[in-house]
Amino acid sequence: MVAYAQRLDRFISQTLDCKKRQVQLLLARGLVSVDEVICYEGERRIGQFSKIEVEGQLLRHQFAVYLMLNKPAGVVSATVDDQHMTVLDILPAKYQGLHIAGRLDLQSTGLLLLTNDGHWSRQITQPSTKLPKHYTVTVTNPISQAEVDAFAKGIYFAFEDLTTAPAQLNITATTSAHIILHEGRYHQIKRMFGHFRNPVLSIHRTQVGAIKLPANLPAGGYRVVSDPLDF
Repeated sequence: MVAYAQRLDRFISQTLDCKKRQVQLLLARGLVSVDEVICYEGERRIGQFSKIEVEGQLLRHQFAVYLMLNKPAGVVSATVDDQHMTVLDILPAKYQGLHIAGRLDLQSTGLLLLTNDGHWSRQITQPSTKLPKHYTVTVTNPISQAEVDAFAKGIYFAFEDLTTAPAQLNITATTSAHIILHEGRYHQIKRMFGHFRNPVLSIHRTQVGAIKLPANLPAGGYRVVSDPLDF
């Protein structure tokens, strides 16, 4: 997976602070390798995780990291926060450079994805991808058929002057449901139930695309995503 594309010659010039002619000579002499293969083309596009060497000097070699975390309540989906513990605070130091791909509210729990691959996280979070996101939700009052129908149709948010995309609400008990969203607007589930004056008590995300939160992963636990392409 190429996280982003950059010309090889431009990267070498910027990294070594040398002129274009010098880079061309290095390439022509076979002194540049990309992923351990000699490269002669300066216009070649390289990715964030390409291994680049010049005259045996390693200029860059970064590995892609994809993690899932079972976020506990009270932990903020941020890398830095002055008031609350962040998700990075509960991960080992080697993961401190990761960023979050799709946030959860402070008190919401469940599947949170972290990575150093910006291309991957954008694919997960951008609206056009329309990845299904699964949640188990409990509310204060019994869930009505009117709520089920409204979720399926979309609910108008006057503040943004927009209507939510159709969502699936499956009642699992009197005051609990399994919800599938294809977008991730600010406090969306709370606001959709708020339309019916039905306060939300808990939200737990269980799945994003095909990536599922393992049932045996404890709150605060993390695991490497085995197949990051499968979302």
